[in-house]
Amino acid sequence: MSKSFWGVIAAIVIIFGIVFFATRSNNTAGGSGSTGSYNVEGLGKAGVKLVEYGDYECPYCEEYYPIVKQVVSDEFNNITFQFVNFPLTSIHPNAYAGARAAQAAALMGKFWQMHDALYNSGNWQVWSTSSNPIPYFKQYAKSLGLNVNTFMKDFNSNQVNNIIEADMNKGNKLNIQGTPTFFLDGKQISVAPQVSAFEKLINQAIAAHGKVTNTKSGATAQTKK
Repeated sequence: MSKSFWGVIAAIVIIFGIVFFATRSNNTAGGSGSTGSYNVEGLGKAGVKLVEYGDYECPYCEEYYPIVKQVVSDEFNNITFQFVNFPLTSIHPNAYAGARAAQAAALMGKFWQMHDALYNSGNWQVWSTSSNPIPYFKQYAKSLGLNVNTFMKDFNSNQVNNIIEADMNKGNKLNIQGTPTFFLDGKQISVAPQVSAFEKLINQAIAAHGKVTNTKSGATAQTKK
């Protein structure tokens, strides 16, 4: 065979190699955000999982925030609690930026601290109504001991954007229409903003797992079946 023939074959092999490695590189770079966030707290010894799809600018989420925080504190040993970003961008102009702030902090190991700072009633009243909430996010990051330059780099990154978009896609697949939306062990629940209302449902879920609990202490024990 001629040298020109083998030259063409070599060129084809090189082209396919470039395409393969470029594709692999792109998949690897986007992989961290493709599955969404994983903002979880609680030991989950009773096997119960509470999930909230929330919007940081949503006034109802802000109303539920101290209730959920108390419930998670009371039930920390028994349950895991996961917060999933679901900013309602059509009605809350700062919601996406709030989610970015929380996820940027998450990359630096301070998700829950930023989550709390955003929902803190004094802070929330200010940043959620601001025409430019970013200076406030910088203040919160600094108060949490984060490197503000790194925080802002992550805030503006594709990685953080991809994480939030993946969260929103999950919510859309579940046909979530508003926030906060809660799921308990995979089933959507309607629950009043009261600690007792949450703990009633959680205790029922714990019992369904074959365990009993002392709510305040979080102690669990296996029941006989």
